[in-house]
Amino acid sequence: MLVPLPLEGSCRCGRVKVRVTKQPLITCACHCHGCQKMSASAFSLTTMFPSDGFEVIEGETVIGGMRGPRLLHNHCPWCLSWMFTRIADRDDFVNVRPTMFDNPVWAHPYMETMVSERLPFGETGAVESFDAFPEAEDYERLMAAYRAWAG
Repeated sequence: MLVPLPLEGSCRCGRVKVRVTKQPLITCACHCHGCQKMSASAFSLTTMFPSDGFEVIEGETVIGGMRGPRLLHNHCPWCLSWMFTRIADRDDFVNVRPTMFDNPVWAHPYMETMVSERLPFGETGAVESFDAFPEAEDYERLMAAYRAWAG
């Protein structure tokens, strides 16, 4: 399903707001233990958007979650909502939590990752499943398949 653009959203308290102006590259669910803990759920939802189509339009975020040199998990400093993740050595996309948007019905995950750590009740209905993360060379095919699937 195509995303109605522009799309705006916020953290739970509304102090940090974001805007998206480009269609998603792909929608995903991650079943890794880290995402389970950070989302307090069986999996986390994420949507990869082109970096040049994403911006924070109000407020500022802080880095939280696993603080490593590569993954930069951005949270609201007030309500601590996990809003988006940037990968330090990738500036072409940002992983946004689609539930930050008012009506995320379009965010059905096309792909699910880390299925090897999935909880028995954590079904997503994703089209593609991976025991770990897809190989870097798989993403071009996956994003093309997502575009065809999403319409």
